[in-house]
Amino acid sequence: MSKIYQVTGIGLNEKNLQLQETIFHNANGYIGVRGTLEEGVPADFDTMRGMYINGFYDIAPMKQAEKLCNLVEDKESMLNVADTQTIEVSFDGQKFSMADDADCRYVRTLDMEKGITRREVDWSNKEGKQLHFNITRMASFEERSLFTIDYCFQSIDFSGTVEIHSRHLGLVRNYFNPKDPRLAGESHNHLKKEDVHICESGACLVSSTVESHLKVASAVANIVTVNQKRQPSEVVTYDETAHAMDVSYRFDIRPGDEVRIIKYSIFTDSIREEDCRNVADEKLSKVVEQGIASYYKKQQEYLKEFWNNSSMEIVGDRDLNESLCFNMYQLLQSAGYDGYSSIAAKGLSGEGYEGHYFWDTEMFMVPYFAMTNPAIARKLLEYRYKTLGKAKENAALLGHKKGALYPWRTITGRECSGYYPSGTAQYHIDGDIAYAVILYYKTSGDWEFIKEMGLKILLETNRLWLDVGNYYKDRFVINCVTGPDEYTCIVNNNYYTNASAKYSMQWCLKFIQRLAEEKDAYQQFVKENDLTEEEIQAMKEAEEKMYLPYDETLGINPQDDSFLQKPIWDLEHTPQEEFPLLLHYHPLHLYRYQVCKQADTVLAHYLFPDYQDKETEENSFRYYEKITTHDSSLSTCVFSIMASRLGLKDKAYYYFGDSAKMDLLNTHKNSKDGIHAANMGGSYMAIVNGFARVQAEEDKLFLAPALPENWQGYHFRIRYHGSLLEVSVNKETCSIEQLEGTAITVELYGKEYVLEAANQKVEVPYQEN
Repeated sequence: MSKIYQVTGIGLNEKNLQLQETIFHNANGYIGVRGTLEEGVPADFDTMRGMYINGFYDIAPMKQAEKLCNLVEDKESMLNVADTQTIEVSFDGQKFSMADDADCRYVRTLDMEKGITRREVDWSNKEGKQLHFNITRMASFEERSLFTIDYCFQSIDFSGTVEIHSRHLGLVRNYFNPKDPRLAGESHNHLKKEDVHICESGACLVSSTVESHLKVASAVANIVTVNQKRQPSEVVTYDETAHAMDVSYRFDIRPGDEVRIIKYSIFTDSIREEDCRNVADEKLSKVVEQGIASYYKKQQEYLKEFWNNSSMEIVGDRDLNESLCFNMYQLLQSAGYDGYSSIAAKGLSGEGYEGHYFWDTEMFMVPYFAMTNPAIARKLLEYRYKTLGKAKENAALLGHKKGALYPWRTITGRECSGYYPSGTAQYHIDGDIAYAVILYYKTSGDWEFIKEMGLKILLETNRLWLDVGNYYKDRFVINCVTGPDEYTCIVNNNYYTNASAKYSMQWCLKFIQRLAEEKDAYQQFVKENDLTEEEIQAMKEAEEKMYLPYDETLGINPQDDSFLQKPIWDLEHTPQEEFPLLLHYHPLHLYRYQVCKQADTVLAHYLFPDYQDKETEENSFRYYEKITTHDSSLSTCVFSIMASRLGLKDKAYYYFGDSAKMDLLNTHKNSKDGIHAANMGGSYMAIVNGFARVQAEEDKLFLAPALPENWQGYHFRIRYHGSLLEVSVNKETCSIEQLEGTAITVELYGKEYVLEAANQKVEVPYQEN
């Protein structure tokens, strides 16, 4: 699989500028840097110039037209924390700018084995003198606070004076677009000057947030060499009003001379560090001393291990391989790794959705990491455990006497959704997080995590289900909630929500029963969580009597109690320019029709296959595919998975389609705002859980691979209970090999096998199904 992605071009093209800023961003789970140009762009160009820290935020007002009880009136927003990207170079007074040479040729490269991006430019000044630029950027996985720019240029036939300005701006603003609900609607000044410090290695600027009172430190050092000889003469100026540092150099060069500027940027914050300024100073001294070559080497070593666990290839489809590789790499770049953060909807690549975490993480990204890098999956769930207290506070604000309700969109655990019908009312977020906890356990076998964190999450979210639901005609019902389909809001008995609640209760009871076998641990858990036998019995009864809607006439699971009473939206005659519908129709108008934004009941059928028979699943699938717009990027991958499960190979491939290439092809026309991280996880699931039909249970791994007609074969690696496995499928055979680990049980095409040690392999004839 190719781990190189390249774009070539001539001149500066405003139309694809922001898309390239997204695709060529650098991130490592802690910091994210948009792929903007060091020299900047003309003032009339639209650019989103940003540097972000995962989980770092300020509070912005979110005014409600009517001040009803406990409606959210402010929100957390991920901040553009500083700008250390700027490097301006002038040649006899003319600044290097791709906009000033319409014929300049460039190549932009994302190297996913080295963990770098590169921009190479052949540029001529107004006298026609030529220079070659080679600019490499890296967000380090070894030192997560480190971002580097390795800026090199060579004179081809230019002689004259070079002037370099390396800038460091401590006060920046976020991008905003009042016409798009997925972005901030107005600009706010979130940062103020806190401190400036000149240290031996460089300069450190400390800013603080206006409302959340957090601090961020950005420390920068510049090393400039000409023909590999250090240029010591620099001029440092500080603009107190702008809270900005400028380090400048001036010298002469001749044809053949090579100039290299290594710019080290360190970011630290007060969420993670008590004294972020001193920590930034110390880290900057360390990285400058160790040198950039050391960090390049460690970056490659880290990624070698990552790809060893995540390897995947589709035989005979180069473009798809390139896209899948890109998607997996972006998920790695986006993933919070320290328990203080999660994965934002746009990762760390842009400001779409203001850096908020949604259900996307647990339903579409945790499954990827659970199968490839369980340590990251655990940390993502640890973040939810750390915010459990705020989820309990959120539940209380909504009138619940017991339990925890996780917020629909958040950074720290507070609800940041202002439009509650399609936000806070999505109570299924509790079921989604519970599902991810259970999936992680099934895949990893990590019982200690369940005892320490997972069971507490399940207990508190199930307490919420007991409080929000009630009995009607001896059935447990859940009213006035919204399911995943945001074109249908505030309904009774959303099938997906009820099914996820039932599943969560089943497993919570199962975990409690297992914990009871460890007498001391069980007694401690009961005491710490005030768990009573009456509560256990209440959970058991609610689970058994959970109402799951079913329509006998159509033989389907209705999306909710009233869904089938509504007229069906005429999608066939809706003009293409009116999609996505959410941007062209009032919400109430959408709510009165049978029209789905994304998979809802179909997703429930994939996640909870034991709650209905296959005939009902297929009837429901065919019903909902006629009324689903797939306006959400989370939708087609689910339809692909479910089509695979139903044996509908053509439909599975159709829905898989270009979803894996969504950002590289910009199919939703908004990748400029950031990647579609959940779709990236979903495209991985469409192959592993869809085509290969991988299903992890606590004591066995199930597979029944199918091969799309357009593919010659495929293979991928996954982890299960500590073992690293490689699955290979072609038109003749299907095999699973244990590369490392201890004994595990697998079921392949319905037959059970035990892989007892490394290098053991099971190979069987490929079976059409």
